Order: sequence, then structure tokens, then C-alpha cells
Amino acid sequence: MDSLLDLLTNAAARAAAHREGVAERPVFPSDVDLDAVRTALGSLAEGPTPAAEVIDELVDAVEPALVATTGPRYFGFVVGGALDAATAADVLTSGWDQPAFNAFTSPAAAVVEDVAGGWLKELLGLPVGTSFGFVTGGQGANTVSLAAARHHVLAEAGWDVEQRGLLGGPPLRVVANNERHATIDRALRLLGLGTGALEPVATDAQGAIDVADLAHVLAGGPDGPTIVCLQAGNVNSGAFDDFTAAIAEAHDHGAWVHVDGAFGLWAAANPATRHLTAGIEAADSWATDGHKWLNVPYDVGYAFCAHPHAHASSMSYSAAYLTGQGQGGLRAPGDYVLESSRRARGFATWAALRQLGRTGVAELVERCCALARRFSEQLGALDNVTIANDVVLNQVLVGFGDDERTDRVIEKVQRSGECWMGATTWHGQRLMRISVSSWRTTEADVDRSVAAILAATENI
Repeated sequence: MDSLLDLLTNAAARAAAHREGVAERPVFPSDVDLDAVRTALGSLAEGPTPAAEVIDELVDAVEPALVATTGPRYFGFVVGGALDAATAADVLTSGWDQPAFNAFTSPAAAVVEDVAGGWLKELLGLPVGTSFGFVTGGQGANTVSLAAARHHVLAEAGWDVEQRGLLGGPPLRVVANNERHATIDRALRLLGLGTGALEPVATDAQGAIDVADLAHVLAGGPDGPTIVCLQAGNVNSGAFDDFTAAIAEAHDHGAWVHVDGAFGLWAAANPATRHLTAGIEAADSWATDGHKWLNVPYDVGYAFCAHPHAHASSMSYSAAYLTGQGQGGLRAPGDYVLESSRRARGFATWAALRQLGRTGVAELVERCCALARRFSEQLGALDNVTIANDVVLNQVLVGFGDDERTDRVIEKVQRSGECWMGATTWHGQRLMRISVSSWRTTEADVDRSVAAILAATENI
């Protein structure tokens, strides 16, 4: 029988070896033979296989197909490489295997989430009485927040949506930035509102909401239950909506204001970028990710709500076997999220915040912004290269002449293995999208990546 200590030690050693060597491995496995990976994974065995052998087979099979998201030159999809303390805490989370539904299923998970949630609110400048839920990511955070919004605005109109559903209820308006993230649309589909409920608002040249048009859209529709969705950090440009003006306008019309800040909300934790989020504390709900700029392992996100009753009413449920299973007056984490069966995400979040501290989070955000500006300055100085956005945060949009040439450059960079940047279409133009969000990225990594991009532009 395998020793559990030996088994976990070997797994940890294999994971550590990957992380320590990831900086010099191809960032994306462009040349991997996926059929070979599938073959190496084998077929379903007739009988048991020793656990140590299983782990070795898994690592040997899949390592060639891993993406270096934990490395310093992965600039796609705003993924931060997990911090060491957060990674180790996540290993413990798996070992402890705590169901984090309530304080009875795991007092430890409940109290750590309570502490970490308080720290997050403090860092992000959110009101003290704000409720929170640890979700899987931006999609979960937006869905939970909009569920709370749906409950609140319909309750204000005298309609109990949890008991009566939507059929026959007051029509609900959803007014949103024309460049909102697609998870807003998906959340509306999941909540039964449908994307047909959306009333888009025009944006400025950088993708921030046009407050005058917001006022026009709000005034042009019927009075009644209304949700306004704003954005902290445009997914392409990094632009921020004018929260002070937009929230005031929305509240004048009785609307609930939700802020999607999947990565941009972290600007509030850095004194040098905090001005971008001015006025955001007046909103009614907020969404952000931990596996983006906080650099915790996948999958961790956070939903915050200024109306705890609406938050819990939209998410919580009761059952006979759950009655009386509280513990020490602790909040039940499962009352604020979509899942009952949920991983104890608070451990990794607490570890990341404890490792970084207030100044460490600020320095992480500021360093990534400085590195994004370094990308912009170096690439913008090259011939036939344009920077399409104002680099106000960690996002850089780069064009290489025409759309076809841009796509060819991006493909060559991705296949080079030196770094990985995604592609996007913004304002009708194909662009390279660079997202700097890892604690491991240095100036040397930026310079090396710029050299790879320059090499990719040759002979195209």
C-alpha cells in the first residue's frame, strides 16, 4: 500500500518542479501531439492501479500539454500566476477536503472565509456592511450579484420572484455598457431575464460608458424595476466607467447599480490607481476575480452586495436536515453563492492576502500597470505598430497594420513559445491583447516578449 506522505510529497515535488521550470518552457504547447497525450492516458483499467503509479502516469501524460499560466510571460485572459502561499494553501485545501457550505460542515472554512472576506472589503474600499460570497470567478460573481439585484428591484415593486417566478411579474429593465463583458449576458440568460431585456448604452472611444447616453436611455424607458451594469476595467482597453456620475444618474431613476470589476476592481487596492474607481463604493453590488490580479489558484471569485438581505434571499435555501446546524453564530458561506457543494476557497484567498499584505497587493497592481506601460512604449516605437488604447491599467491593445497581418503576427508569437498573448476584435479592428497580471513578470520578461513580437513581424 502506498504511503500517503510519500504520495503527496511526490505530487508536491512534481508540481514544484513544473512551477520552478515554467519560466523557460514554451508558454503554449503549440507542437504537442494531443493524440499521444490521449494514448498515454490509456483506457479504463479492469482493476485498481497503485496510487503512486497513477500520479506518475498523469504527470508524464499531461505535462507536455500544459499551458504556462503560472509563468511570467503568459499575458492571455487576465490570468495571474498563483502565489506560492496561495498554491500551498490550495494543496492543503484539497488535503483537508472541507465542504464549505456552512459553519457546521466546516467551522474552519466558515471562519477563514469570514476573515478573508472582511480583508477584501477593506482593500477594495467597499462599505463595512457589505455581504460577500466566494464564487468560482467572474461569471459566478456577476450571476450572484444580478440575482440579488433581481430580487431587490422586484421586491421594491411588490413582487416575490423567489416564490412567484418571473411569469406575470413586472417587466425588468437591464441597462448596460455597450462593451460589457459577455458574462453579463450569460447571467441574464441563466436568471430567466434573457438578453432581450438589455438596453445598451453608448461608450466613448476607450469603451467607458457615455453618462449622457445613460441618462437618455434611462429616461426613455418606462418607470419600474431597473438594473444598471457598469464596468471597472473594460475587458479590452482597461477603461473605467465614470462611477460618480453614472451611479448618481442610475440611483436618481431608482435603479440598482452593479459593477463588473473582474480585474479592474483591484485598482482600488493601489493608491496610484485608486482614482480610477472613485465613487464605486456607492454601487449596490460588485464582482471581481481572485485568480486574476490577486494571483490565487483557479477557481476563485468574489461577489459583494450592499444589501445583504437581498443577497441571502436570492441565494439561500432551507431544508429539514439543515435546521439548527449553525455554529457559533458564524455566517453560512453557502447562503451567498450558487453552490451547496463548494470548495473551501477562503484558505487560498487568506494565504494570498496574508503573504502580500496591504502594500504587497498595491505593489503587485502597480508593477503590472508599469509593465503594461513598458509594453506600450516599446511596441509603440516600432514601425507599422500602433497602440490602440490608452494604457490606464494592465491592458495593451496592439495593431500591426491590417487585420490579416495582425492575426499572422499573433499566431507566430503564440507558436514561438516565448510568450502568449490573445487576439481580440475591438472597434472593428483585429488586435493583439496583452494582459499583464502575474506577480512573476519582470521587466526582463517584457523585453524578451517584445523581442519575440518584433521577430514575428519580420517577413510577414
